[in-house]
Order: sequence, then structure tokens, then C-alpha cells
Amino acid sequence: MSRSEQKLQTRQRILDAAGRGFRKGGFGGIGVDGLAKEAGVTSGAFYVHFDSKAAAFRASVAQGMADLKDGVRHCQTQYGRTWWAEFVRFYLGAKRTCELPESCALQSLASEVARSDAPSRAAFEAELRDVAAIVAAGPPSDDAPPDVDAAWAAMATLVGAVTFARAVNDPAMAERIAAAAERVLLPTHYRSLET
Repeated sequence: MSRSEQKLQTRQRILDAAGRGFRKGGFGGIGVDGLAKEAGVTSGAFYVHFDSKAAAFRASVAQGMADLKDGVRHCQTQYGRTWWAEFVRFYLGAKRTCELPESCALQSLASEVARSDAPSRAAFEAELRDVAAIVAAGPPSDDAPPDVDAAWAAMATLVGAVTFARAVNDPAMAERIAAAAERVLLPTHYRSLET
């Protein structure tokens, strides 16, 4: 492996560790030393790849949003006409119940971005616009958001439901929150079950 390939792998390892660390503890919950330790590198090595914790945070948010876009595209490609229902159920299921370090950046980092610097908010905004555009441009699917505004509303519903469900102690209540959001986001499916 060449030196440049090793450098890219190290940077990715730091970025992956930073994403997990920020999703688990927030921006203020982990420092450069903790991020470096999580990645298995020295703090000096961290600074070779990122000039600050804020730079690593911005890169982590961008990578998390890229992962979200990849997930939406995967559902669109894999499931065709049922892609939206599959995505909603995945988000309200697996992304709600996974460990916080593996959660969706949209759900776990948005509040951190709101408290961050202007460059981080601008980067998040650009990524959020892309996510909404990808959702709105998806193949025809029952209940899928037809435009960017509807995509933002749908994503906000998903994020809010997952956030609420993660925040309650009662597993039955968490399930009810997720089920209620699913009924709101997939009304055609629920109407067909009633007939």
C-alpha cells in the first residue's frame, strides 16, 4: 500500500471515529484526544488530517448526510415503486433502535449543528437541500413526497419521531410514536388495510 493510500485510510478511520463520537456524545462530549483514541491514532496524527475539532465535525456531518443520501438512493433503486414505504420503515425501525453512535446523522447531529459555527450550518444546509431533492426526485411511489417542501416535512417527521422514541423510557410508547409517524407518512398503505 502506498503512503498516500495509508494516509487516506487513516483519515477515513479518524472520520468514522469522529462521526461515532459526535453522534454518541455531541460536539461538546468528546475532545480531540478522545477522537484520536477512538480512531487508534495520536492527537498529532489527528491534526495532520483535520486542523480542528470543528473541521472534523463538519466532515463528519457531511459524511453522515452522504450516508443518508446513499440510503435513500439504495431504497429507490432496490425497491422501485415501494421505495418510500421501505425507507420510512427502515428509518423508524433500524435507525430508531440502533446504538446512538450508528444512528442517522440527520437525527443525531442536527441539534449539534444548530449550536455550531456558520460554516457547519452552511454545510449541513447544503446537504439537507440535496437529501430533499433526492427524495422528491425519486421514482413514483405511494405517499412519497412529491416536491422538496414535502420532502423536508417528511424528513422532519421521521427525525422527530425517532428523537421522541429514543428519548422515552417506555418501549411501548416508543413503538407507538414510531407507528403513529408511519401512519402519517404512509396514509395510502393504512387506508388499503382498512378496506
